[in-house]
Amino acid sequence: MEILKELRSSMGFSQQKLADKLGVSRSTVAMWESGASQPDNDSLLHLAKIFNTSTDFLLGNVEERYASPKGVKVPVLGYIRAGIPLDAVEEILDYEEVDPAMAAKGDLFALRVKGDSMEPRIREGDVIICAETPCVESGTVAVVLVNGNEATVKKVVKHKEGLSLVAFNPAYSPMFYTNEECETLPVRIVGRVIELRGKF
Repeated sequence: MEILKELRSSMGFSQQKLADKLGVSRSTVAMWESGASQPDNDSLLHLAKIFNTSTDFLLGNVEERYASPKGVKVPVLGYIRAGIPLDAVEEILDYEEVDPAMAAKGDLFALRVKGDSMEPRIREGDVIICAETPCVESGTVAVVLVNGNEATVKKVVKHKEGLSLVAFNPAYSPMFYTNEECETLPVRIVGRVIELRGKF
């Protein structure tokens, strides 16, 4: 499956990272890419989901990559907690459709915002589309887990001594965490906000 190697490379995945997502060994992925073996049906479906495509495209039966030209559905999560892989969160409130170009940016998830700390830009009930990532540049609005509690949405400002989580709402003071606290609490970035969808 030469197309599998191309898709994996385009997403910046190593064979090991893809293997971890699928729950198989790295050598299994290598054999699929070399054509020495073929994925079973469950693995094919999982691969199609990861790469936002169809099993027919993976098998070379069609030339169109995207399973749905109208878009790809992203799950809207009610909450995220530490230790739970994003693709294993069971509380899915809804789905948001994104275009194939956005879907190609990586593993996406959506989160329904709670609270007013990011008003007036982001209001309670709004949905944010996020790209899964453990690291963002300073000044980026991101989804962050603190001390294993429910995810919070804040602007991440990095300092030499640590980082601050800054609310848009001036009623909320920035929350500063030292580098040591980021490790011990921990403070963990899980996603970068790439789109806001306001609700009325």
